[in-house]
Amino acid sequence: MVIWAAVAAVLLGLAPGLLAQGEAPSDFTPVYAGEESDIIRVDVARVPLLFTVTDRKNRFITDLGREDFTVYDDGWEQEIREFDRESDLPLRIGVILDTSNSIRARFKFEQEAAIEFLHGVLAEEDDRAFLVSFDTQAELIVDYTSDIEELADGVRSLRAGGGTALYDAIYYASRDKLPEDQPKEQFRRALVVIGDGQDNRSSVTREDALEMVHKAEAVVYTISTNRSGAAAAGDKTLRRFATETGGVAFHPLQARDLQQSFSNIANELRHQYFILYSPAQFVNDGSFHTVEVRTRHRNATVRVRRGYYAPLPDEAN
Repeated sequence: MVIWAAVAAVLLGLAPGLLAQGEAPSDFTPVYAGEESDIIRVDVARVPLLFTVTDRKNRFITDLGREDFTVYDDGWEQEIREFDRESDLPLRIGVILDTSNSIRARFKFEQEAAIEFLHGVLAEEDDRAFLVSFDTQAELIVDYTSDIEELADGVRSLRAGGGTALYDAIYYASRDKLPEDQPKEQFRRALVVIGDGQDNRSSVTREDALEMVHKAEAVVYTISTNRSGAAAAGDKTLRRFATETGGVAFHPLQARDLQQSFSNIANELRHQYFILYSPAQFVNDGSFHTVEVRTRHRNATVRVRRGYYAPLPDEAN
């Protein structure tokens, strides 16, 4: 997202994470709209990026400096205005759980996966999470809380049945829930989607849902319940959400295989680099702008969201 402020000095004291809200289609099923986030307006666009760097063995590289990175916005190299190595950022996590008929055979596994994730990742006092389930429509089961047992009880209360509205659930969580409960300091937003990646009942498209995730500045981690592995059609959808937002797609076959995956997610969410830049060619046109972060470190991989949406002209005034 793009941060906006009337005075640059004020902006520098703000934490990233404010977003320009989109509007849902008129026939969008979930109707749990929260209050619209305050939008701080600026005359100079500034784009915040949180990202991770790993080596060939997928181990985190955490000791790089500003000089080791180059940022490109729509292919144009940009000046890095701020840089920091962030660790132990407060987390705001949405857990999205598939409760449709299509996952009935693996529903117990899915519940175990969700509870295991919450115990493994929601570890700090400042961390908070919410739980959304979806079948024919999306439903908020547990609102933001730091109480893991409350979230776990919410998971245990769920029953499988109905259609599959995956995109509606992601859209709702990104639009209505992730903008809420923002700490004053920097923090990390994430969605964890547990399901088979199928959709047959959503009112919004996959691209609509992906756009809203980008506007929420969230990274998506997906945990597949498919037994057939990464070749399943639904897994391609899950992988798309993860790749586009700088996350990771996992395909565990048994609940006991989840421990390492969750450990990796927890470590990644707490070992980030932060960059702030002002796009030299920025235009308030409402379009999607691609972002690329390159590192001079050999044999390293940078995982970052693919871009952001610029505000429209009337949003900038």
